[in-house]
Amino acid sequence: MSESIADVRIPDSALAREATELVRETASPLLFDHSRRVFLWGSLRGYDHGLRFDPELLYVGAMFHDLGLTERFGRTDQRFELDGADEARRFLHARAVTGEEADRVWTAIALHTTPEIPLHMAAEIALVTRGVELDVLGIGYDAVTDEQRAAVVAAHPRPDFKNRILAAFTEGVKDRPETTFGNVKADVLAHCVPGFVRGDFVEVIRNSDWPE
Repeated sequence: MSESIADVRIPDSALAREATELVRETASPLLFDHSRRVFLWGSLRGYDHGLRFDPELLYVGAMFHDLGLTERFGRTDQRFELDGADEARRFLHARAVTGEEADRVWTAIALHTTPEIPLHMAAEIALVTRGVELDVLGIGYDAVTDEQRAAVVAAHPRPDFKNRILAAFTEGVKDRPETTFGNVKADVLAHCVPGFVRGDFVEVIRNSDWPE
């Protein structure tokens, strides 16, 4: 029988179970619990907005969204969001989920730290972002009930989450600081890595090879 948390049914397909095990094996308990909460918050926000979404695709998007912060899947030559997105697409292709469905999951993960734009896209893309925003930033905190919040946190606790997730972000991107140009992770490094200097969009324009 499938698990249910806050009246949200956790997908129990072979694909979902394999996704769960992969993330459990490769990510820290911090990131595993966070990813599960992202699915639950995203689902609850989807119900609230009356959206039709594929729970299995949303689950893979939520579970894989931070794999770029792990030792196994993290690279140093691209944004960490792309690491998770690429692995999710490989995972889905290997299980005969291809085409637009796999691309939808890729996009959900790739854009999950890009404010506003994902909310105007397919439901699964929007809801990964909704889940991340609620869990990390508290956006939509009051859109779920106290009972729903308590049930989710009881199943997937978040002790000292604010400090621990910032540490995970720092560890995951400190060796690729150039990939934080123009995105929210530059704020993390500015606070947490001594000597970090963020890129400046205006200076890039002014110092480009164009004469004027």
